[in-house]
Amino acid sequence: MSKKSLFVLVSLFVILSAVVTGCGSKNNNNASPSPSASSSPDASVTPSESSSPSASESPSAAPEVTLKVGAAAVPHAVILNFVKPALKAQGVNLEVIVFDDEGQLNPALNEKQIDANYFQHVPYLDSIKGEKGYDFAVTTKVHVEPIGFYSDKLKSKDDIKEGATIGIPNNPSNEYRALVLLEQQGFIKLKEGITTYEATPKEIVDNPKKLKFVEADSATLPRALPDLDGAIINTNLVLEAKIDPNSALFREDANSPYANVIVVRKGDENNEAIKKLDAALTTPEVKKFIQDTYGVAVVPAF
Repeated sequence: MSKKSLFVLVSLFVILSAVVTGCGSKNNNNASPSPSASSSPDASVTPSESSSPSASESPSAAPEVTLKVGAAAVPHAVILNFVKPALKAQGVNLEVIVFDDEGQLNPALNEKQIDANYFQHVPYLDSIKGEKGYDFAVTTKVHVEPIGFYSDKLKSKDDIKEGATIGIPNNPSNEYRALVLLEQQGFIKLKEGITTYEATPKEIVDNPKKLKFVEADSATLPRALPDLDGAIINTNLVLEAKIDPNSALFREDANSPYANVIVVRKGDENNEAIKKLDAALTTPEVKKFIQDTYGVAVVPAF
């Protein structure tokens, strides 16, 4: 082969190689992206970041809880209303429901019309639980209303004459309570061994003044005072009747076992809203409020 022919052949080979190489480069540049690249999000954002709130965002506040508490008007509802703002700040909307007929407060709790009630002491609750079969629990003691002897006619206990007519509550626990108060004052003597917080005049074994007893619904006793020589009346009823509690001729002392309590259905003792209610009712601020508002008529039990 001549030198000229060899030069032409080499030249053709170089040109052909360049063409093939150029076609290969063009095909690579037009290749589709890989599946992983087309399905991946922006590499600067991880999946958890793209689906979660910003770390700087605070979680939303817990929803407010409504707590319905049934109560006697005075002092129970008054004390509950005093702690409303403190509970509101803790996410509890306290709804105070006053019952004119206190006898309906336990049925209302049992039937879940309310979440708790505040009007009764433990001896009364125990007597009702046994009778009605309520499955209730006590969460905290709040106050004592010392039961007292009131009269429109007498000025001191020394004025109680032989044969005087005395009104006493007719519900079991408060009737016993009234008779015990008379016993402490030396007017009667009850038979020994009473352990159920229940007694009637039948349990009186000594009555030197031959006192006569009228057993009546507690709420009627303030209105009955003009017809009696005197009556032993619960302080909340005295306050509702606008009778001066300082006018009692004698009353229970602060060691009375009849503290008024918060009562709930069994199993609700650990409810967070109930715990907040109990804590709010037993603060130094509430103690001062009770003392400033009611004096001797209502005594804090905490």
